[in-house]
Amino acid sequence: MQKNAIGLIELSSIAAGYLVADAMLKAADVELILSRTICSGKYMVLVGGDVAGVTSSVEAGQVIGQGAVIDAFVIPNVHPSLFPAISGTSKVDALEAMGIIESFSVASMIEAADAAAKAANVQLIELRLAMALGGKAFVTLTGDVAAAQAAVDAGAAVVASKGLLVNKVVIPNPRRELLSELI
Repeated sequence: MQKNAIGLIELSSIAAGYLVADAMLKAADVELILSRTICSGKYMVLVGGDVAGVTSSVEAGQVIGQGAVIDAFVIPNVHPSLFPAISGTSKVDALEAMGIIESFSVASMIEAADAAAKAANVQLIELRLAMALGGKAFVTLTGDVAAAQAAVDAGAAVVASKGLLVNKVVIPNPRRELLSELI
């Protein structure tokens, strides 16, 4: 299956999350990437596949999830660095400038990470999604100062447009010890 698109539904109900996951998988030929509870009592379903399949899947999930849907998206032509950042398998040997974007929602943060990776020559380090974060999410990235700033600004704009931005920072020349705190 060609996985050039991802789609996510974030829900306020765990029971609705299971129902939505089932509906999404039955609606189209998509791959289940993540389906799990997240803090604070929410549920997320992330699928991948071709754009048409992911779109159909997310639309079906939104219909079934109705009042429990917090946020949803479909990202066509997803940036390839998103997958290792989500799974925690990104390999970073050195930090240049470090950028961080923090959000109140998982869905907006994944969209922001994709926008940041597409906006400038940066490497996504980690995309942490609501586990032990009180339902928040954040992304870390590295690149030269100008690229990190451009990426952070682009990603933060996505989150801010939904009213869900907590904070954004760029740290020029961060201490090496910060890398050991990531991933």
